[in-house]
Amino acid sequence: MPRPTTSGPSQRMLRVGEQVRHALSETLQRGEIIDPLIENAVVSVSEVRMSPDLKIATAFVSPLGAGDANAVVEALNKHAKFVRGRVSGALRQMKYMPEFRFRLDTSFDNFARINDLLKSPEVARDLAHNEKPTGEDD
Repeated sequence: MPRPTTSGPSQRMLRVGEQVRHALSETLQRGEIIDPLIENAVVSVSEVRMSPDLKIATAFVSPLGAGDANAVVEALNKHAKFVRGRVSGALRQMKYMPEFRFRLDTSFDNFARINDLLKSPEVARDLAHNEKPTGEDD
């Protein structure tokens, strides 16, 4: 019987991704990475997506209080092997320690853009027009 294909991540990928996110967040909170860009910023890890074989962890981060967020992400990628070693103790139940890749989390920017669109006068006018009671003509 063929196995149904799914477009989203498996339960295992989601569970392991959440465990990796917690371990990564704890490591970043302890301030173990010696880099001025990372030390001067609070780095929030919003999501970790695991590859299907669990060997690559893509961490979406939001550097708070940093002037150049892209520079902080580059610094994290530069120290990815060090981070991998520091996180390994918290993830010792995994067969393979994943390789870390850091990406800038732009989901908050997308949320703000959608919120601004929903508050625009054109959308408000359309919503007010659709909320008229039935039977009322224009």
